[in-house]
Amino acid sequence: MISTDPARPLPPGRFGLPLVGETLSFLRDPDFASKRQAEYGDIFKTHLIGRPTVVMMGQEANRFILSSHMEHFSWREGWPGPFRELLGESLFLQEGEQHRRNRKLLMPAFHGAALHSYFDTMVSITQHYLQHWQQQDALVCFDAMKQLTFEVASTLLIGSEPGALTEQLSQWFTTLTNGLFTVPLRWPWTPYGKALQARDHLLAHIEQVVKERMAHPTQDALGLLVQSRDEQGDRLTLEELKAQALLMLFAGHETTTSMLTSAMMALAQHPKSLETCRSEQQALAMSGPLSLEQLGQMPYLEQVLKEVERLYPPVGGGFRGVIKPFEFNGYRVPEGWMALYQMRSAHYDPHCYNQPDAFDPDRFGPERAEQRRNDYTLVGFGGGPRICVGLAFAKMEMKIVLALLLRQYQWDLLPDQDLSLSRIPTLRPRSGLKTNLQPLANAVRSR
Repeated sequence: MISTDPARPLPPGRFGLPLVGETLSFLRDPDFASKRQAEYGDIFKTHLIGRPTVVMMGQEANRFILSSHMEHFSWREGWPGPFRELLGESLFLQEGEQHRRNRKLLMPAFHGAALHSYFDTMVSITQHYLQHWQQQDALVCFDAMKQLTFEVASTLLIGSEPGALTEQLSQWFTTLTNGLFTVPLRWPWTPYGKALQARDHLLAHIEQVVKERMAHPTQDALGLLVQSRDEQGDRLTLEELKAQALLMLFAGHETTTSMLTSAMMALAQHPKSLETCRSEQQALAMSGPLSLEQLGQMPYLEQVLKEVERLYPPVGGGFRGVIKPFEFNGYRVPEGWMALYQMRSAHYDPHCYNQPDAFDPDRFGPERAEQRRNDYTLVGFGGGPRICVGLAFAKMEMKIVLALLLRQYQWDLLPDQDLSLSRIPTLRPRSGLKTNLQPLANAVRSR
């Protein structure tokens, strides 16, 4: 049992200015948390988005929040109001029995036979985009990957057909995403007002698709979800299905886009790793086209993806609402505060990872396996019972995209671009990562 002795001190730190606290510094300074960690240690207080906040750093903090003391935290109460309003009452914000029930209903759409059935579509869409991209003089990777991953998500998750409608859905999603971390001014010309309009357009489309699936079930993720029943034989309601579908589209492409862009950047900057990756793929390609079986035979690419997750997690941490007071590292944290676990401190911890600033996929190889020294040191997809439900879907998609890229193309970073990283709403180079994509002269065509 956790002591919550009122005599225990609050964490060190400062609350900043009245009302705004330290929110502006938090949003503008990528080193906000690491600077305060150096000053105060692995737990400190601040004031963010209108609430007193405790920031908890490192592997032990990750375990505490994500697993061992989950009952002290609420997902719903942790995220800002705009986030809750724009993304709705989806799995991401649900708690307790409601979350357990709905997560169980969602799982079949992202694992097993359903996941395997997505393979050919993922490959086909990726090949289409790669052939289109090679015709461009300058490919802005983040924007290009976002189009690809959204088409994959909208096709496989809600059954959209490629074309003008999918492009419109993607535009609405971009507008919605741009409103997640803005001031919630609801006038129609503001970013938040436009995000609300985009949400309404998306929900109207999703409602139409849900009704079609109810009348004529299909094997895309939404079709499977429409048919799922809980232990009592009940199905999700129309409103529940709309909220879950909106979340699936959001989660199904935003973070994947970020990681694929970061992977292309990291490999272009580290030619030895790129060559090792390419050699692995070309050896596999000699035995035939890319296949589901081959996805399990790419140990070095798996190491690269883990290293990209470590160095470039798409989001920097996770907010939770404190619903039961607790003590951590000798400090008490009251109910009603907000808690933030911050990934970088564990991902870059020299006690966990040798030379943590270096891009070194071999750290995840069987001989070193640095992530096994301590658990909760790699949490780009979360951890514990609420680890990302779409993790297997995302990893399969990233492997397919990168495998086909490595087998068939080469790319170089164009000069005079800003590769510093913007963190909101997801991590990406400020330039978008400009490259030139060229077919490999000796490529083994895998499909």
